[in-house]
Amino acid sequence: MFVRTAGDRDLAAIRALLVETWHATYDAIYGAAKVTEMTDQWHSIASLKTRLTKPVSEFLVADDGKRLGGVAFAESVDGGKLVVLKQLYVLPSLQGRGIGGMLLDEIIESFPEAHAIRLEVEEQNSRAIAFYEANGFVRSGDVGGHAGTLVYRRPLIG
Repeated sequence: MFVRTAGDRDLAAIRALLVETWHATYDAIYGAAKVTEMTDQWHSIASLKTRLTKPVSEFLVADDGKRLGGVAFAESVDGGKLVVLKQLYVLPSLQGRGIGGMLLDEIIESFPEAHAIRLEVEEQNSRAIAFYEANGFVRSGDVGGHAGTLVYRRPLIG
């Protein structure tokens, strides 16, 4: 797998990857019908397409030349000092092979002025939490008004 910037031609494959990954991850937490509703709204082609041109952001895919194995999206806020990781997903069949780490590393390298990276994760998503903790993230709080959503943060060398 190699990591590259996402493009228009990737949108259908990104959507398929997100739908598969979300069902594998969240069906047991939210139920399949709710996950379908969420992915139809959040991961529509139109919604994903807006990310391609969003300022101060990075939209990446992990690609082996035949299929996409992972996707990541992050944006810079607070004058470039903070990176907010909005998405990092790897196909369930490819998890544990270093793809998530490659995507995370490339996201961090894309924002050399940043002092920290922040993300939110569902508290029942133990695999994601273990991944982020193994990659230097520390829990820094909860999201107000969203029971079950945890905030993790990692300082970066600017």
